[in-house]
Amino acid sequence: MLPFINALGHHGSTVDDAEKARKNQERLKGLLNPTTTAVLTMELQQGVVGEGALLPALVERVAETGTVANAAAVCRAARAAGARVVHCTAEHRADGAGATENCKIFAMGEKLRREQGVVPTEIGTPGAALVAELGPEPSDIVVARMHGMTPFMSTSLDQMLRNMGIATIVATGVSVNVGILGLCINAVDLGYQVVLVRDAVAGLPADYADAVIEHTLSMLATVTTAEEFSRVITGDR
Repeated sequence: MLPFINALGHHGSTVDDAEKARKNQERLKGLLNPTTTAVLTMELQQGVVGEGALLPALVERVAETGTVANAAAVCRAARAAGARVVHCTAEHRADGAGATENCKIFAMGEKLRREQGVVPTEIGTPGAALVAELGPEPSDIVVARMHGMTPFMSTSLDQMLRNMGIATIVATGVSVNVGILGLCINAVDLGYQVVLVRDAVAGLPADYADAVIEHTLSMLATVTTAEEFSRVITGDR
């Protein structure tokens, strides 16, 4: 009897998972209208996820998980479908003007600038540029910020998205720990629908990032993968 019960329970779980996947895809079909959807990449820059970045462990994690490649695939699919791609970047002055040290991560960056003269995302340098895989392409928009943790803070991002009739934003980039979480919360507060591409974001440590996606971000966003997003946005459903 016990093997039968175990087998039945396993079968039930499989059925439940399949039903959840079906409902999630149906929801995505309703959300991902190319004319009202924008993919947002967050801080996928050389000075954040490439050589010379402030947090080498994040660089390693991004490389291990294929975050950049998956984000690039999402961008390509969005462009092919006629959706907008917006790159949200962080840039800083070489002299630190306009920066603050009101949190640990900002203080780390300012200490690096003071002691070593290094600003990983200095304006006009390769560190501030997008990673090559993302472009930007001529149709893309780049929105840079010099202050704050999230791209909606102190930029014209919200106004630009509204001017383009965007209702759904698709979140990719780094990091799940702070920036992606903040982006999703801000977007929900501003009235947008949010889709999170779980294999096109990264955070540290890995199990913590997975837990944030599972228990927090999934309450704010519809969670998908790069492959599923690409299939739905291009109509290959």
